[in-house]
Amino acid sequence: MLWCLLAVFSQGVSAQYKTYHGDGPDDVLRLVPIASAFALKACGVESSSNWPSFLVSAGISGALTCGITYGLKHAVHDKRPDGTDNHAFPSGHAAVAFAGAHVLLKEYGKTSVWIPVAGYAVATATAIDRVHRNLHHWDDVLAGAAIGVASTELGYWLSRKLLPNHNEYSIAVSPAGLSLCYTFR
Repeated sequence: MLWCLLAVFSQGVSAQYKTYHGDGPDDVLRLVPIASAFALKACGVESSSNWPSFLVSAGISGALTCGITYGLKHAVHDKRPDGTDNHAFPSGHAAVAFAGAHVLLKEYGKTSVWIPVAGYAVATATAIDRVHRNLHHWDDVLAGAAIGVASTELGYWLSRKLLPNHNEYSIAVSPAGLSLCYTFR
């Protein structure tokens, strides 16, 4: 849920730029890994976390990925190769794609090696497309990939520290939003 909100928010942020950089396969590909993690979880594929833990870990990972990426974009002011704006570093598409791929690794790496391999293949295709379409240099997409992976590692670590006993909290999703309930014992 949080990933969807972040993806919509990131579209709003990118719409503020003079030139729209979308309409390429990378716009969809960047969301495929995290959407796959949610779809696999919803279909009951064995993963390393229960639903509440998964939502908290993925939510923190997504928030860190987007926050760091867009913070750097507005602090660094690196010009795109096509010269359209100065928000090239780091690649947000690569960051989101690699964060989702790393969530697949954390959740399904022990279930099947092919699930995270597919996630990383899609994330790599996203990064390559960004460079191929002359929207980023290689260092932009490599930095985005590193941010996505590191943010996911940090997100999973923080979720274990913040909510160590998974039996004491629950998460509810409703049309009004997302709520986290913690039971003190």
